[in-house]
Amino acid sequence: MDFALKEEQGAIFDMARAFAEEHIAPGAAEWDETGTLPVDVIRKTAELGMAGIYVGEEHGGSALTRLDATLIFEALSYGCPAVAAFLSIHNMVAWMVDSFGSAEMRARWVPKLTSMETIASYCLTEPGSGSDAAALRTTAAKTESGYVLNGSKAFISGGGVSDLYLVMVRTGGEGPRGISTVLVENGTPGLSFGANEKKMGWKAQPTSIVQFDDCAVPADNLVGEEGKGFAYAMMGLDGGRLNIAACSLGAAQCALDKAARYMHERRAFGRTLADFQALQFKLADMETELQAARTFLRQAAWKLDNKAPDATRFCAMAKRFVTDTGFRVANEALQIHGGYGYLADYGIEKIVRDLRVHQILEGSNEIMRVIIARQLLEEAKG
Repeated sequence: MDFALKEEQGAIFDMARAFAEEHIAPGAAEWDETGTLPVDVIRKTAELGMAGIYVGEEHGGSALTRLDATLIFEALSYGCPAVAAFLSIHNMVAWMVDSFGSAEMRARWVPKLTSMETIASYCLTEPGSGSDAAALRTTAAKTESGYVLNGSKAFISGGGVSDLYLVMVRTGGEGPRGISTVLVENGTPGLSFGANEKKMGWKAQPTSIVQFDDCAVPADNLVGEEGKGFAYAMMGLDGGRLNIAACSLGAAQCALDKAARYMHERRAFGRTLADFQALQFKLADMETELQAARTFLRQAAWKLDNKAPDATRFCAMAKRFVTDTGFRVANEALQIHGGYGYLADYGIEKIVRDLRVHQILEGSNEIMRVIIARQLLEEAKG
């Protein structure tokens, strides 16, 4: 197996890393403190083809692979994982519209998404159905002209800020086969938003309830076929899990690099911290774990690109392993900094706060274990 990145992939990573260092890292602390989504910075990513990473070229997409996407999100999250993760959500919506929308829908929306004229949010989770997504209760009653939505979505990144919302709704009976996907434009009567949630991390992303009260959308806003929405959502989440793992990887690498530099700067008992073998061993373990996580993530991305039959299981395993590893490495980096790591000035505590939620979203790591175990046991039955 060839583990080397192709020259083009190396260039993609370097481009994204340079963008992160120039445009994202300098403002990350301020956006975190003020709770501001840097829309102008996010829109700049479209100029580099990062708003439609795995969207077809017909409507302005970059037509890159899922492996390429993990490189981009790892590099961007070195500057700020919250900003990088928001871009991942937008890309998920762009991919779903491009993959399952009608020709008319694709022609209307995909160019706006890939140029980021339109910024999009993904609405699956509800107040009463997080991990049990198939139990969602937001309804879309069919009318002569389209659908009328009633219900609410919770923890929606970009709520009130995004221009377009891709919403999973119930058009049929109970269970996953009764779920469909529709697009709702900001400004549609009956669409409203709750106050921004006060969160531990990801403060640069506005997160709110998205409410639908007799919210009417035209029939043309149905993405794909009725009853296929849950299947679309699960396919989207395979890639989303890889991306959020990549965001953990990049931010944890940033924390590790900060810790290594700090060990040369800080002195204790007449020596630099870099001279203490106990801390050298801690650093060695952190580096080893991150390299293992990186290799595993790229293998899972390769499987998804090649439509391997076990791709979903590997995406779940990678999400679980990489996000757990990323948080642990960031937390150890804070420990190496001692009391200074607890201060905002050093940037470590923000990384720890941001990465904690990665173990929950895109399917909690407990749900990842359920997916992994179920597939293993199914294979064992023969």
